[in-house]
Amino acid sequence: MRVLGIETSCDETGVAVYDCEQGLLSHALYSQVKLHADYGGVVPELASRDHIRKLVPLVQKALAEANCVASDIDGIAYTRGPGLVGALLVGSSFARSLSFGWNVPAIGVHHMEGHLLAPMLDDPAPEFPFVALLVSGGHSMMVRVDGIGEYETLGETLDDAAGEAFDKTAKLLGLDYPGGPVLAKMAEQGTPGRFVFPRPMTDRPGLDFSFSGLKTFAANTIKAVESENASEGLTEQDKADIALAFQTAVVETLAIKCRRALQHTGLKRLVIAGGVGANSALRSELKAMTRKLQGQVYYPRLEFCTDNGAMIAFAGAQRLKAGQCGDISEQVQPRWSLDSLPGL
Repeated sequence: MRVLGIETSCDETGVAVYDCEQGLLSHALYSQVKLHADYGGVVPELASRDHIRKLVPLVQKALAEANCVASDIDGIAYTRGPGLVGALLVGSSFARSLSFGWNVPAIGVHHMEGHLLAPMLDDPAPEFPFVALLVSGGHSMMVRVDGIGEYETLGETLDDAAGEAFDKTAKLLGLDYPGGPVLAKMAEQGTPGRFVFPRPMTDRPGLDFSFSGLKTFAANTIKAVESENASEGLTEQDKADIALAFQTAVVETLAIKCRRALQHTGLKRLVIAGGVGANSALRSELKAMTRKLQGQVYYPRLEFCTDNGAMIAFAGAQRLKAGQCGDISEQVQPRWSLDSLPGL
């Protein structure tokens, strides 16, 4: 089975072709970062309009790179949710129109299931069961995964997601959008130990997260430094030191929660997915933690940490191959519980 995957949940337009026997044949991605940079964040209406502009050329590109034509496609997978409702509607309308015109089945894919399964696009792929940490700009959650569609949410954020906290703290530091990767780069020049941020919710049992307090702590730290250096204000070294303290707090908090999840479930395999999974400090910390527990940690390749069509094509292919498909009248779900998905 050969599946065309379409991702339009937020500010990336992703298209890919996945073959169940040959693997990933092609993927094309367009990021709207420059479009939203002047606004300091994603503008939903602009995101929707840009998806409309980019989908046709990206589908043409992905088909050409896969050496395919429309008649070679056996099914279409698209992101049904969660995400921005306008952006989701663009992708779903486009995908279902292709499904109708090409007379092939279509299926709406849960965006977070796509992230969960993204490491399976490469070898070695993690075997079920495993614990997954999903960390991105919109989501922070811990999930036990026993199979495709067999998910148990172990913990999730009570407020800001980890990636969202990165971006907001970067904005407080006056860094360019998107701030998370810029903050992580700046942290490399930071002085260890100059500032110490709290590790939220690690002093109590459970696997839930809370990162909004770290943003407030960063804001108060910035104000304190600025008032101490009234003449100079915040120097570049000050920014780097605060960035390092913030990143270290987030990374250590995530590592503590991951260790708890592995010990709670008795599992040895840990999967990290989502944009924050590209953070090198997080990867280093989790590698050391899982080694101590005699476990293994898996990541998608860097290009598949952020939103992409390949993960949607793969997830959709598994469900289409199992005989599942959507209805042409199927509606998008901007809010959608991962635990509600059916198994194969």
